[in-house]
Amino acid sequence: MEPLVFYGYLLATIAYFLLLLTAWVGRKKNPVAGPFLLALAFSMLWAGYITVCEYQPTYTLIISTSLAFETLRNATWFFLLGTLISRQQLNHNYLLLYRSRFTYMLAAFIVFLLVFELSEDVRTPIKQFVGNQVHIRLMSHLMFAIIGLALVEQLYRNATTELRWVIKFLCIGLASLFTIDFIVFSKSLLFTSLDYPLWGSRGIINTLITPLLGIAMYRLQTHGMTDISLSRTLVFHSTVLMGTGLYLITMSLAGYYIRDFGGSWGEFAEIVFIFLAIILLLVLFVSGRVRALVKVYFNKHLFSYHYDYREEWLKLSKTIARLNSLPELSAAIIKTMADLVDSSGGGLWLKDEQGDFYLADAKNLGFDSPQQLAANHSMILFISKKQWVIDFYELAESPQLYKDADLSLWMTPEKAVWLIIPLFLQNDLEAFVVLTQARAPRPLNWEDHDLLKTVGKQLANALALNHASDALSRSRQFEAYNRISAYLVHDLKNLIAQVGLIVKNAEKHKRNPEFVDDAITTLENVVTKMDHLITQLKKGHDPQYQNHRLNLADVAADVALQQAGNRPALQVLNTLTDDLFVVGEKTKITAILGHLVQNAQDATPADGFVKLILEKQPPHAIIKITDNGCGMDRKFIAERLFKPFDTTKGNAGMGIGVYEARDYIRRLAGSCHVDSTPGLGTTFTVCLPLAEELIVDSESPSPANTGANV
Repeated sequence: MEPLVFYGYLLATIAYFLLLLTAWVGRKKNPVAGPFLLALAFSMLWAGYITVCEYQPTYTLIISTSLAFETLRNATWFFLLGTLISRQQLNHNYLLLYRSRFTYMLAAFIVFLLVFELSEDVRTPIKQFVGNQVHIRLMSHLMFAIIGLALVEQLYRNATTELRWVIKFLCIGLASLFTIDFIVFSKSLLFTSLDYPLWGSRGIINTLITPLLGIAMYRLQTHGMTDISLSRTLVFHSTVLMGTGLYLITMSLAGYYIRDFGGSWGEFAEIVFIFLAIILLLVLFVSGRVRALVKVYFNKHLFSYHYDYREEWLKLSKTIARLNSLPELSAAIIKTMADLVDSSGGGLWLKDEQGDFYLADAKNLGFDSPQQLAANHSMILFISKKQWVIDFYELAESPQLYKDADLSLWMTPEKAVWLIIPLFLQNDLEAFVVLTQARAPRPLNWEDHDLLKTVGKQLANALALNHASDALSRSRQFEAYNRISAYLVHDLKNLIAQVGLIVKNAEKHKRNPEFVDDAITTLENVVTKMDHLITQLKKGHDPQYQNHRLNLADVAADVALQQAGNRPALQVLNTLTDDLFVVGEKTKITAILGHLVQNAQDATPADGFVKLILEKQPPHAIIKITDNGCGMDRKFIAERLFKPFDTTKGNAGMGIGVYEARDYIRRLAGSCHVDSTPGLGTTFTVCLPLAEELIVDSESPSPANTGANV
């Protein structure tokens, strides 16, 4: 008895037994309780049988019977993995999985191997037929290890993020179990005899695996399962693993012949061969060219369509959604196109404002490419007209197809250009991608061309969206700047008009003391407003001009004084016995009401009337500006009156006074209504909340305190 081997398998038996009891207790919460219990039970029996045999060792008994238990153990783990995969991939319809050809073949292989392991009468004729040089049992169990690793990889690679968290430790545990089996039987096959030290170490390794299986069992009981999605990536990666296993089997057989016929160099040749085999395997595994060749082969022979369009489309959408800038988008376009056909690199040419195309980005392009192509270049005209993907393999075979395009810039051998892919937006060429040779060169068919053109259109839409976002951002900046400028010019125009009125009447009334007093008062008002504008341009707001509680009677008096020089003269009507208080900025409200009065005076003949009427209709203060001027029709009020930069005064007006008035009144939670009849006059009604109805935070800046809406 080997103590380490005996105690290792004894510990594994105990560990599997304890895990089996725990799984039985929580079986009602486990969605795969049956297969899990079955796998744990046969794993316990396998480890227990070897423990008994090690206690009273009979080597022949271990080989002939323990491998049979191991076959049953592997079969139950396959059953568990198959159940996990089928629960979501096949909508819980397990029969679809277990009716597959692969399942039938695997089941038949397991039954055959059990009979082979347990019956000497079956082993003897088979050995006589195939010869004793090939160890069938070792080869079979090596295949079991490869199948197990393939199923584990299939389960994990194609699980969602949430499910990966649930099955992560199960996959690690089973991958470890099948990996040590793979190592044991591959090396044993190399020497055509069971490697006893490696074989004995599996007891300790299985003991170490059981905690991982316990964690996986707990997560399955508490969190259940979520979706797994089957894809051709799954098939590809599983095939890579299967190919790796077949490769190692071949290397093992070759190693056997080296050892058997190597003479005195046999042992040395074995060591060198194994080292070179490992190096070659690593080189092949990391080789992009080999992966590309395998992908082309399986796409060609296993699928009716070369591409999984759903996967390609979702992958493209997710890629575009993560991009925030043009440089990121340019790099993503190159990578997306290159990955579709396994190209090693490429470059992207974008259209500029003049219609020419410039090199925006390059990745592994490998040559000095033209930095710019003119819009009238023959290649650009050819692509725009034909909307083709230019294929240089096709060009070599049928040059007449591209006779109208000058491709001399790309045809030198050192450039190794393969494809030029256009990106169209509504039949307009927005960009094109140049790709270098593929890792696995191949001709393109109609499906490749259609996919490249379709993806190109989607990427062109992403480019257009990026350009539109940039243009919108710039437009908003200009809009803010123009709005500031318009309001500023509007207020300055009104101030200049007041100063101009003083200058106009100065020669006639300059010796009149009352005129001088009025002129000084007007100039003080102009200076105050201009200082206000300058302060707000510098700081954004001035605490002196925050909203305050103010009396509309005082505002009306200021408006009358401001508009005193215009005709017809403004009549202020206030029949209220108490004051009328609102909350706002006095300077701003005075300017707005003054502008509405100015408009009324401009629209009314000198012998007409313009009235400013104050009323109180709780909870609102009412300001009416009424005249008997030319009036307006309903269409003009609806379409043009409040439209900014639309004026009927020609060069004398800015067209933003009424728009600004309504905007500011709305900021004060008020409203503005217009009633007008052509030829009879107009009434502007301004409603503002009474001060008593509002609670104002005097410490916070007013939303309306923007001076000239700067």
